[in-house]
Amino acid sequence: MRLRAVVALAQGMAAAHTPRESWRAAAAGTCLALGGSFAALSVWERESGRLRVLVNVGERAPDEEEFPEGETYPVHQFPEITEFLHERWAGGGGPNAWVETADGQAEGRAEYCHQRVAALRRRGRGCCVVAPVVLHGRAWGELYAARPAGAPVFDRADADFATVLASVVAAGLAQTERLEEARRLAYTDALTGLANRRAVDAHLDAAVERHRAHGVVVSLVVCDLNGLKRVNDTRGHAVGDRLLERFGSVLSLCGAMLPGTLAARLGGDEFCLLAVGPAADEVVRVADELCRRAAELELGEGVACGVASTEDPLGPVRSARRLFRLADAAQYRAKAVRSTKPVVAGREGPDDPVVRLADEPQPAASERRRFRGRR
Repeated sequence: MRLRAVVALAQGMAAAHTPRESWRAAAAGTCLALGGSFAALSVWERESGRLRVLVNVGERAPDEEEFPEGETYPVHQFPEITEFLHERWAGGGGPNAWVETADGQAEGRAEYCHQRVAALRRRGRGCCVVAPVVLHGRAWGELYAARPAGAPVFDRADADFATVLASVVAAGLAQTERLEEARRLAYTDALTGLANRRAVDAHLDAAVERHRAHGVVVSLVVCDLNGLKRVNDTRGHAVGDRLLERFGSVLSLCGAMLPGTLAARLGGDEFCLLAVGPAADEVVRVADELCRRAAELELGEGVACGVASTEDPLGPVRSARRLFRLADAAQYRAKAVRSTKPVVAGREGPDDPVVRLADEPQPAASERRRFRGRR
């Protein structure tokens, strides 16, 4: 029976797609495996010296949220995580779980039970088992399960089983960390730290779907950093990389002026801002500020900047590809006329040259850019 519970816990964490799902699977699996009514997973934040609760599952008290934003406790109130565990490890022991009850300590040698006992009484629980979670050889946090007052008290066998469960949870957390790092790398530009083309693809698809379904304003700013080739040719690629990094910082700063905006490097000297929600005029204002700041960079020659927004008269925007083509055409026009300000698609009347250029039929080979799989 307990073997099945271990397998179920491991499978639940393996199926998680986000850290929150992983935390919840860990706590829920532990609660079920130990026959508890409540379980929680907490992490030791060394920089602040606090134990932060990540998730609460089961029969929660009125002051307990599933994913609390600010439920933290000073570690000195629960010093077993820093003192008792290290003493045990120094003596050759392992990070074993222990049991405590609302009447005082029942099993184990934690020696620090007063805060937990008070919490058990306050929340109508009769006992708890606490299992340290060790990750990468360090105390990471703790797994906690409780039963209500009047229920059978956890025994030594339960504590030993909780130690096994904590090891399974640690393995699941390590896997989640690896997946999160892989996702971060997959959607991040290594040089600038901005989002990359893949991230823009995903976010723009979702944004255009929101626009089609709910009329949400979606705006795209596409810019081409002028002068990069000259810098690379005359001063070397290391200096060119510094220019890219510096402009990336400027782009991030300007993007922050529009809440929720994604700042990205598309590749080479091409960058973009994706804004979902703000009015088109606000986006244009920020694009203008971006042009101004880019022109002040020491090494570069400013940017060619194009803007396309579903709030402007562009005709129906039914696909991410069309919005991107409009912004790209606006950027192309800005470059052609050497504009120091953003060119905005759709703002030059019924026969807007940018819209006309974007909507011209072009063979696939001649397109300057293509979003993967756009139709």
